[in-house]
Amino acid sequence: MSISLTTQDTATIAVRSLSKDFGRIKALADVSLVIGKGELFGLLGPNGAGKTTLISILSTILPPSRGEALVCGWNVATQQEAVRRSIGVVFQDPSLDTELTGEENLDFHGRLYGLDTLTRRNRVNEVLALVDLEERRHDLVNTYSGGMRRRLEIARGLMHQPQVLFLDEPTLGLDPQTRRRIWNYIRSLKDSFGMTIILTTHYMEEADQLCSRIAIIDSGVIVGLGSPDELKSTLGGDVLELAVTRPTEEFVQSLRSHPSVRSVLLQNGSLMLTVDDGESFLPRTFDLAHDMGIRISGVSVRKPNLEDVFIKMTGREIRDEGIKEPRERMRIYRWGMRK
Repeated sequence: MSISLTTQDTATIAVRSLSKDFGRIKALADVSLVIGKGELFGLLGPNGAGKTTLISILSTILPPSRGEALVCGWNVATQQEAVRRSIGVVFQDPSLDTELTGEENLDFHGRLYGLDTLTRRNRVNEVLALVDLEERRHDLVNTYSGGMRRRLEIARGLMHQPQVLFLDEPTLGLDPQTRRRIWNYIRSLKDSFGMTIILTTHYMEEADQLCSRIAIIDSGVIVGLGSPDELKSTLGGDVLELAVTRPTEEFVQSLRSHPSVRSVLLQNGSLMLTVDDGESFLPRTFDLAHDMGIRISGVSVRKPNLEDVFIKMTGREIRDEGIKEPRERMRIYRWGMRK
């Protein structure tokens, strides 16, 4: 099977009918996707939805069960070394050698990819400057803060000048200030180098701020695809959140049957309604609750955000654990590329 692209010159990643099974668990089911050159593309989904599995296949860590994927024109199943030379990966789990200095970690990575001494020295200087770690280059990594380690991991992923960079939860566990600093580095990679970046994240604001397009994955299937604004526009109208004490099925069904209501979801003891005009519909909601003996203890009206889209498309909040994806851990030395 081959993948036919109408935009071959601008497409960096092409996935067609890609599936991955772990026994009876279908981690990915018939996924098709095209990601353009220079695009900052986001993957959203609850744990176990298939995000890490998709990145693992695209980065040649896992083989697909069925279907085909091309990265920079190379087949991930049959041309693995070529794919690996074209990509950089920042893993969700820490993979730096904390007993080496920042510079030594980068130099070691360059050696694995067969970079000569002069090229390694130049690249170490360039990537350390990019992530503002020049003054800490000779310090052991075990003295680095969490944010500094993530910046060093991004620098390491850039050592061999990849065309594609995979960032798997790059700001997980970082404080808000450090997270936004990492955002700036990610933007600079896209704007300065035209690099294609695939980002997985649990932070809705992060995806909204950084990504030109987003795919929402649930149970191994892409259930939503588009720009942040396009995805939010699928809900339309306003989001009305009601803190309700013991809502009855009759009350919920009465809300759903109203022509102004597009959707109703019960989430953590609150009702989330998507309505055409929240302020106009609010009195109707209170009248209906009063007639049915339902107590509304709190209310808010706002425009839809990505989390609203996510909950509607997957039926759960992104922090839900779900089924953990089977993962294959890989040490950095397995990425060694010798010329």
